[in-house]
Amino acid sequence: MKMEGQSKSAAASSVSDVGAWGMNIVSSVGLIMVNKQLMSPNATTLTGFHFTVTALVGLVSNAAGYSASKHVPFWELLWFSIVANMSITGMNLSLMLNSVGFYQISKLSMIPVVCVLEWILHSKRYSKEVKMAVGVVVLGVGVCTVTDVKINAKGFLCASVAILSTSLQQISIGSLQKKYSIGSFELLSKTAPIQAVSLIVTGPFIDYFLSGKLLSDYKLSTGAVFFILLSCSLAVFCNVSQYLCIGRFSAVSFQVLGHMKTVCVLMLGWMLFDSELTVKNILGMALAILGMVVYSWAMEVEKQANSKAITHMKDNFSEEEDVELLKQINNDSNVVVGDSKV
Repeated sequence: MKMEGQSKSAAASSVSDVGAWGMNIVSSVGLIMVNKQLMSPNATTLTGFHFTVTALVGLVSNAAGYSASKHVPFWELLWFSIVANMSITGMNLSLMLNSVGFYQISKLSMIPVVCVLEWILHSKRYSKEVKMAVGVVVLGVGVCTVTDVKINAKGFLCASVAILSTSLQQISIGSLQKKYSIGSFELLSKTAPIQAVSLIVTGPFIDYFLSGKLLSDYKLSTGAVFFILLSCSLAVFCNVSQYLCIGRFSAVSFQVLGHMKTVCVLMLGWMLFDSELTVKNILGMALAILGMVVYSWAMEVEKQANSKAITHMKDNFSEEEDVELLKQINNDSNVVVGDSKV
């Protein structure tokens, strides 16, 4: 009965994991497609709207009692929000100042950066199989996305800030959830208001610097309003699923399997927007998917090995306890026999 309960629990957990990944891929790809139609020069301000809607959803959820409220120090929420906003701004600046090829390389470099940061901050180590799978994924996505590579000093600086801040943000999501035993959506509902206010205040200035257009110059039409609302709705699911995925897995897993979104965007761009799809793209996507499959297998092997090691330690500990208990009983019985002889 106990084994049946464990197998059912494992199956339910697997379904939840797949659901979280599926929600993240669908919402992220959908958000990219909608924003492509929107073609907004006010990307940072739009992100502020995204977090405003996310904060409102979190507020309604808390008021309705669907999520409990746990205390997290404000300074940690503020620090996390600053890092997250630096990630958004850094990515926008990197895209503006760098070539598409270098921008894609900077995104790919987040995987090794996350690995190094987790090793420094949490002493986490990775098996040879995991390292090999990560390399295959990076190579595959690089083959199908990287084209011309041009580097300049300002662009390199912005890309470095974006890589470091994004990596820290994703690692912090998991560590904050574990540190304060807080759910993914609850953490998001606490950080979203801070990010919303800061991005709405600073967003118009950042967007003017990036595009040279004021927020007041943007012409609202019925179609634009529809796509803005759709973009905000998809952003809520994207934000929630990101926190869910990192909370359930790790920042490295999120980065590796997250490149599936890049493959999906390329495929949808080919089907919906007549984007060019070359043999090089196809080979790169196939290699990336192979790397993701190998990564999933390697993580499962690593998880089983860790589980066996923990079980072995528990068994040894239990045996030591039994030996100590037998010794104690034997000593106690000797004392009683001695007293009876007297």
